[in-house]
Amino acid sequence: MLQSLTEKVLDGQQISQEEAMWLMTEAHLDSLCECAHRITETLSPRRFDMCSIINAKSGRCPENCKWCAQSSHYSTGVEEYPLVSEDECLRHAAYNEKQGVSHFSIVTSGKRPSPKEIERICKTVSRIKKDSGITVCASLGLADYGSLVKLHEAGVKRYHCNLETAPSFFGELCTTHTSAQKTETLEAAKRAGMEICSGGILGMGETPAHRVELAMELRKLGVTSVPLNILHPIKGTPLESSAPISDEELLRTIAVFRFILPHCYLRFAGGRGRLQRKTVEKALYTGINSAIVGDLLTTVGSKVEEDKIMIQNAGYGL
Repeated sequence: MLQSLTEKVLDGQQISQEEAMWLMTEAHLDSLCECAHRITETLSPRRFDMCSIINAKSGRCPENCKWCAQSSHYSTGVEEYPLVSEDECLRHAAYNEKQGVSHFSIVTSGKRPSPKEIERICKTVSRIKKDSGITVCASLGLADYGSLVKLHEAGVKRYHCNLETAPSFFGELCTTHTSAQKTETLEAAKRAGMEICSGGILGMGETPAHRVELAMELRKLGVTSVPLNILHPIKGTPLESSAPISDEELLRTIAVFRFILPHCYLRFAGGRGRLQRKTVEKALYTGINSAIVGDLLTTVGSKVEEDKIMIQNAGYGL
């Protein structure tokens, strides 16, 4: 069955949710990874996509997402500050461009940006586009269509809003907004002319079925970039004592996501720092063909030059 499902994907057909569940629960792991590798080599972008982010507004978020250090509902000691200046954003963008990073994302805490924040961010994006060649992305929460149009006109190419987990499980992790609102934001960003980036966090208590459901929802939305975070339990949050997802579960999930999303960038995001190097290398072989590099929102990320070596060793171009 594994070989027939592999050929099905290579022939341009989509696997069903039932078939994906078989892969997630029954297929032999090493064989699954080998087949996912075939799909990655044949159908996925071979030029590795590196992106970096700036935590442009930190903390004081009114949402109660159980995983998040920036929520005002929890005491985590996270640094708090308002929207940073244009100069600060430009400095970060220029630094990442010099390191060979292709995409730079402006990320802010909060449920949705205010009109004044949208105005300031648009000015910042226009300045980055004028003074550098890096591609600009944004992750600003539940932005409305009008704001998304302004962002795109200013030069934002890709909008990010993580679904985080399966729609059927999201309510267990957050009650101040819904998965449907996230989907509406992504659909509005797509209508505004932007690529859309969305993924999730693995290891928040979800089942294998929830992971398949998330991948299917991302396929339905037409997402082109899929960040896969590994939960980094933050002291003070409700998930601080969560057991880590195993390396085997992670590799299986990456492989199944590649079967469901053969043409996407599957992106290593937060949490990979705790993985063994051999697991990271196996993940790159199996289906990961992009990554967030440099420091992340509230945790330390990776060193770009070290990542470049590992990426090239895995057979990807930069």
